[in-house]
Amino acid sequence: MTDPTPHLFWITSRAAGTAALLLASFGVSIGLLMGGRLVRRRGLDLRSTHEAVALATLVAIAVHGLALLGDGFLHPSVIDISVPFVSSYKTGWTTAGIIGGWGLALLGLSYYARKWIGPRRWRNLHKFTVLAWALGVIHSLGEGTDSGQRWFLIMVAIAVVPPLLLFVARLSGLGRQRPAPAGGAA
Repeated sequence: MTDPTPHLFWITSRAAGTAALLLASFGVSIGLLMGGRLVRRRGLDLRSTHEAVALATLVAIAVHGLALLGDGFLHPSVIDISVPFVSSYKTGWTTAGIIGGWGLALLGLSYYARKWIGPRRWRNLHKFTVLAWALGVIHSLGEGTDSGQRWFLIMVAIAVVPPLLLFVARLSGLGRQRPAPAGGAA
C-alpha cells in the first residue's frame, strides 16, 4: 500500500468537491420542489432541510478550495482558487468552478438577508442558483481528475438528472396551481 500523505490535500479536495456536487444537486432539487409548488401544502416542509443542505454544500465548497492550498502538485495561491480567470491551470474550467462557488455562496447566504433585500426581489435573485449550480457541474466535468472516468460520469448523471428534470418541469409550469375556469365551473 502506498503512503497517501503526499496526496492528502488533493484527496481531501477531490472528496470535498464530489460531496459539494452531490449536496448542491440535492439542495437545488429541494429548492425546485419547494419553489415549483410540487410539495407545497401537502404537509411536507422542506425549508429546514434545504437550509441545512445549502450550508453543508458551502462547507464542502470551502474545504474543496482550501484543501488545494496544500496540494504539492498545483501549488495554487489563495488568488488562484478564489478569483476567476487568474489560475493558469485549466483556466476556463477553474473559472466556472470559482464563479459557481461564489454564486452558490452569495445566493445561498442571501437567505439571511431577505428582510433587507425584500422577499420578492430575493426570490427573483435566488432563481440564479440553478445557474451557479450548473457552473459547478461544468467545472466538475472539465476540471477534476475523475472527470473522464465512467464511474464519475455515472455519478454525475445520477446527481444531475433530478434537478434538471425539476428545472424543466418548473419552466414548463408543471406543478403550478392553475386558476379555476371562468364561470365557476370545475
